[in-house]
Amino acid sequence: MAAALFVLIVFGGGMLVVLSKTEIGRAIADRIRDGTPGAASEPALVEEVDRLRHDVTELQERLDFAERMLAARREPDRLGSA
Repeated sequence: MAAALFVLIVFGGGMLVVLSKTEIGRAIADRIRDGTPGAASEPALVEEVDRLRHDVTELQERLDFAERMLAARREPDRLGSA
């Protein structure tokens, strides 16, 4: 357990050093430091995510219905052959 924690600390520290030397690392640090809101606060993106959530919910309901229909068809076959 101690070895895993040591590896995690060393790896995490190494990644911080590497990221701080790259443009991406500096951009991430600037965003964290400034506290500027990200792209997720844009109304168009929020609306799109809400629409996609609705679509996923509808697809889940359809899948559940299809699974129930398939299970209902299989049950008489199992009962009749037993």
